[in-house]
Parts: sequence; structure tokens; C-alpha cells
Amino acid sequence: MTPLDRRIRAEIAASGPMRLDRFWNIALFDREHGYYATRDPFGAGGDFVTAPEVSQMFGELIGAWLVAAWRELGRPSPFVLCEVGPGRGTLLHDMLRSIRQIDPDMLRAARVRIVETSDHLAALQIERVSRFDLPIARHRRIEELDRLPLLLVGNELLDAIAIRQLRFADGAWREREIGLNADGALVLSGGTPLRAVPAPLAELGRPEEGAVFEFSPERDGFIGTLAGHIASQNGAALLIDYGHLATGFGDTLQALRRHRFASALEGVGEADITSHVDFARVLALGSALGVAHVGAMTQGAFLLALGLLERAGALGSTMDEAGQRDLTAAVHRLAGNGPGDMGDLFKVAAFSSAPLTLPPFRI
Repeated sequence: MTPLDRRIRAEIAASGPMRLDRFWNIALFDREHGYYATRDPFGAGGDFVTAPEVSQMFGELIGAWLVAAWRELGRPSPFVLCEVGPGRGTLLHDMLRSIRQIDPDMLRAARVRIVETSDHLAALQIERVSRFDLPIARHRRIEELDRLPLLLVGNELLDAIAIRQLRFADGAWREREIGLNADGALVLSGGTPLRAVPAPLAELGRPEEGAVFEFSPERDGFIGTLAGHIASQNGAALLIDYGHLATGFGDTLQALRRHRFASALEGVGEADITSHVDFARVLALGSALGVAHVGAMTQGAFLLALGLLERAGALGSTMDEAGQRDLTAAVHRLAGNGPGDMGDLFKVAAFSSAPLTLPPFRI
């Protein structure tokens, strides 16, 4: 039993069932024993692989997107260049390298910032990009960013923000909570019927028995802060994650340990917990909060529109046969739609304060 297992069981025994979002935040972000506070979960030796770890092409293409956005936004100087939740810093490193090669003036205008809650990961991130000899500041919250034009990237960020779940049973919606069964094990259970439901749920119509609806006030709060910053200070943002483009019913709560699905309720603090992102909600909030331009598309279509195949061809021209095979596999992983590929499962949402001729706005 982990320290967080004991803590959560004690809290439930003393105060009753625990809401899912509280459980989630303890499991992932507890300063002493939380998942992200105690480990480096990325890559083949961790629990999951993110797109930047698949190939440098991912970060290079996003870096090129940022250069084009900066130019179309009028080359603001100074401006904030930010990644939220940068993992071990691989994506930020590749973006900065691409930006430096394409337009060094952009880096000279940038105030580079990372937003990271984990002290352990923040140290890895800053070390990873130290070769650029840039002044880089770390913040814990997006609200702490300088009030300047903003170019922001968040890759596999939104899926890590805590959700709540409602389940339809016996003609009523009930909030799912974490409780204890007769053997003292953690279990998901349903609470008392709700008197009111979130607005997006009210628009979906009557569900079938056992239907699950997920929503995230914390995710909404993050999008609200980001949209408000862009609307008032100008800028653009890319948010890349697995999820769906239409709001609907479904239970997407999942945990990963050593690249395999695991129970979110066992070994608390030792597995990553995520859910699929409702990108329809993300875009609707951005529009409602004053962002002038929003758009979304699949990751595969996004990367192909940015020139993934052309970049792979350029890299592969100097490689041997084995290297070219690895490069082809990386292209399929990033943009394909087969089992284990990211191309269709992952979506790219974009916000901008002004019209941009970039995907996903122009598609």
C-alpha cells in the first residue's frame, strides 16, 4: 500500500466518499508522494511515450508553426513564449532549436517561460534547454505569466487536468465518488441524485441507463485564463491531446503504468491518470471568452499540413536503410490511424487573437 493509498483511505473513513477530482489531484500532484512529483514518467523507460519522444520532427514542425504565427501577429516584441507541462523538456528543446534556425529575431524577442507544478520535472526541463543560453523562468500557474502577447503550447496537458464524472442511474444523474468497499478497497460509487447538471450535459438529451458524462471545472478554468490572456494581450495557442471533437457520453477515465492500462484505484501515486478531452467544450469556451479565432483538427492532418512528409524526406536522405525504416515508423506513429498511432486519436486545438493562414484555421 502506497503512502497516498493510506492517506486517501483515512480521509474517506473520516469524512465519507471523496469526489473524483480530489482523488485525482492527490494521486497526481501531491507535493510529496504524487505521481508527477516523484518520477520521470516519459519515454520507453517510463509509463508512456509522448509525441516529442517519438521524433524530433514533432517539435520542429510546431516550432515552425510558432514562427509563422509570430510573424502574422505582427512580430510582437517582447512576447511570452510558453510551454505548459513540458514533460522532460524535449518538445521545448526542439521548438527552440527550430525557431533559432528559422528566425533568430524571434528568440531575441521572446521571454521563454515554462509552467510546471512539479519541482522534479521543472529541473529536468530547465537542464534540457540550458544549451540555448536563454533566460528561462518557471511558473506554477498560467496566471503568473507576464501580461504580454503570448505564444503558448500545451501537449498532453489537458488530459492530466482533473475531471468529475456523473452516472445516470434510476432516472437521475449522480456524481461518481471514491469510496471503500467491505474489504477496505477503493471503489467508484454513485452519490445522491443531483438537482442540477452542467450546461453541456443538459443539451445532450435523455441518456440511456448507466451512461457516464465527464466534465472538468478545472480544465474550464485553465481555458478561461488562457483565452482571457489571448483576448486581452493578443497571441495564439496550440493545445494537443487525445480526445473528441463533439461533446457526448462516455467513460474515458484511465490509468497507465509501464505502457499498459492499469487501475486508477490501485497503487495510488504510481500510475498516470488521464481522460479524453472534450475539444468541442474547449473551443466553445475560447469563443465565449473573447478569442477571435478558434479551430481544431486531427493531429495527423495537422502535421501533414505542416509538411511532415517533406521533413521526413529531408531527414531520411542522409540515413541508412535502418534509419529510414525508423523514420517511416515515426511518421506512422505521429500521423497514422492504425492501432497505437496518434494521428486520429489526438486532436489539435488552436486559439488566436487575429486571423492566421495556418492549420487548423485554414482547413
